[in-house]
Amino acid sequence: MRGLPGRLLGRLLRGCMLALPLWGAAAAVHARQACPPTAQAVDAQALQEIARTAQDRGLLWRLTQGGRTSWLYGTLHVGQRGWVVPGPTVRDALRGADVLALELNLLDPAVAQAQALAQAMRAQPGAPPLPADLARRLAAQTQAACVDDSVTALRPDAQAMTLAALAGRHQGFDPAYGIDAWLAVLASSIGKPVVGLETPAQQMREMVSDDPVQVADTVRSALEPLERGEVGPQVAMLADVWAQGRLQKLETYPAWCQCMDTADERALYQRLVDGRNPGLARGIAAEHQGGRSVFAAVGALHMVGPQGLPALLAEQGFRVERVVFAPTAKAPGAAPRPQPQPKSERKMPLAQ
Repeated sequence: MRGLPGRLLGRLLRGCMLALPLWGAAAAVHARQACPPTAQAVDAQALQEIARTAQDRGLLWRLTQGGRTSWLYGTLHVGQRGWVVPGPTVRDALRGADVLALELNLLDPAVAQAQALAQAMRAQPGAPPLPADLARRLAAQTQAACVDDSVTALRPDAQAMTLAALAGRHQGFDPAYGIDAWLAVLASSIGKPVVGLETPAQQMREMVSDDPVQVADTVRSALEPLERGEVGPQVAMLADVWAQGRLQKLETYPAWCQCMDTADERALYQRLVDGRNPGLARGIAAEHQGGRSVFAAVGALHMVGPQGLPALLAEQGFRVERVVFAPTAKAPGAAPRPQPQPKSERKMPLAQ
């Protein structure tokens, strides 16, 4: 397996240092008993070792239209330390593309997008407080998660969603190791431009609200599975499904995630996932049709179903072909896989 050249490794590490402040909330924990593991820095030696044995994980599609090839990669926003360097097939696809397209480009040289997103996530002066009981429950989960002031300073709905994202750390899955940010660093280190398919303003409109009733509903929906201890194991199971590239299992996510049992939960999922897909698909198509080969990396849940990105891009005239990786080892810390396993995976029909 190829390692990373020394010059590239140096640029990659410098990029990581620039990106680390953006992941501060993910790694900021107090060192006290019963706290989850703290994300560890990935130095030059560790990166080289990870690259030497890196495996292809996730879901990759080849997109062809107008004699040009682009790529669609389903990512996971948490990961393990050994996952921060993508495998050889994914790396080669990224190297062959002209541009990396992410949901958000948080490595903008001006850092304007990162600053705008961070500002929008903070608690807003004068915002109505949560109901007292709900505020106490949120404070208890915040304390249990061992997070610092960077999380407690967030607006309540953003704070609750951050706690959910951090819940897999006891099982070894940390947002600091999510592949999206590391792809951005890798692309920048090899001279590939990085673009955002959405703006912070667009994402914030979908993820948080100024309506106190909706804020309370979002916080309540996030807290209930956290209080039952369900989120960490579900993050681990999702991570294993993603790492194995098990698209058919991912398509049944609503049946096993324990996160869409109520009308409010289903509406939230529709808003955060399916509702954003048409705009994401238009952005990918625009990059490709503008004359550039694009490597588009978007969360894996955006890939499934008739409103998933592969289906929407096929409707726009792309030939969409799944690239199936060699099997990978089961992720340490992942929940046992349900039995029986499917015998085969349904393939996306190619657009004609």
